[in-house]
Amino acid sequence: MREVFQKLNLVASTQTTVLLTGETGVGKSTLARYIHLNSNRRDKPFIAINCGAIPENLIESELFGHEKGAFTGAISRKTGRFELAHEGTILLDEVGTLTRAAQVKLLYFMQDRTFQRVGGTKDIHVAVRIIAATNADLRTLCAQNLFRQDLMYRLNVFPIEIPPLRERIEDIPLMALNILNRLKQGLPGKVEGITKEVIEAFESYSWPGNVRELENLLERALILENSEVLTPMSFPPQLFINQPGAGTEQIDIDSPLSQVRKIHIEAIEKQYLQQLLIKNKGRIKNSALQAGIGERQLNKLMSKHGLDKKEFKTR
Repeated sequence: MREVFQKLNLVASTQTTVLLTGETGVGKSTLARYIHLNSNRRDKPFIAINCGAIPENLIESELFGHEKGAFTGAISRKTGRFELAHEGTILLDEVGTLTRAAQVKLLYFMQDRTFQRVGGTKDIHVAVRIIAATNADLRTLCAQNLFRQDLMYRLNVFPIEIPPLRERIEDIPLMALNILNRLKQGLPGKVEGITKEVIEAFESYSWPGNVRELENLLERALILENSEVLTPMSFPPQLFINQPGAGTEQIDIDSPLSQVRKIHIEAIEKQYLQQLLIKNKGRIKNSALQAGIGERQLNKLMSKHGLDKKEFKTR
C-alpha cells in the first residue's frame, strides 16, 4: 500500500488518465477521490458513475446527455455526467461493462475531449480528468472481443493495482480501528476498541468482500454491541470457525481428564452447531433433522452455547 500511495501522490498533480484495478471492495472509488482531492482540481466537481449499474439503453445519455426529443421519453434536455464534471474529475467505475456503442463514443471523446449529446449536432468541449476503475482484466475482455483494444490503451496510461485485503493482513488492525472511529460518530454507544479475539479472527479471514466487507461487519457490530469493546458476539459466527486453532485450544494437563474432556467436547459441540446452522440458514427443523435430534433438544443446546438462529438466517 505504500507503493500504491507513492503512485497516487505522483500522479495526482498531473492531468494523466488513471486506471485503478483490483477486486470488488478494495477501495478503488475511495482512492479515485483521493487523487482528485490531492490535485489542482480539488475545488471542482468530482463525478462518479457506476457504468455497470446503468441500463444499456441509457448509458450514453447518462455519460453525454441528450437533447429534447432525442428518443421516447426525452421530454427535456439532459446534461450528461461529463458535462457536469467540467474542469473536475470523472470516475468511470466498472468501465469494463460499457457497451460497444458507449466505448466508441468514449474513445472519440478521449481524443479531443469533445462530444455531442444524444440527438444533438453541436460539439461540446469539456476539460475533465478521467479516472477509470475495474475489477475485470481489460486485456482479457479485449481478447474476448468485449472491449475495444484502442480504448483500453487510452485508459491504461497510468495503471495502479490495488491489492486485496487478504494480501495486506498487517494493515487490518489499524484499518479496523480507523473505520470504527469513523463509523461510531453517527451511532449511539461508547465503543472504544476491538477485542484481541476479533482482531485475530480478522487476520485469519479471507475477506472475499475486501475493505467494503470489513466496513459492513464493523457497522453491524457497532449496532449490536452492548459493551465498550467489540466482542465476538457482535459478529457472524462463521468469522471465527476457520480461525487457526479453533476447536484445538491448548490442553491444560494440570486439570483432571474429565474436566479437559468436558471443555473440548463442548467446544466441538458448539463448532458443530454453528456450521450446521450456517448450512441450514438458521432453520431449526432442518438443522435438527440433519443432526438426528429433536427441535426442542437443539434449542436447548443453542441456548447453552449462546447461539441465536437469527444470526444465521441471512448467512
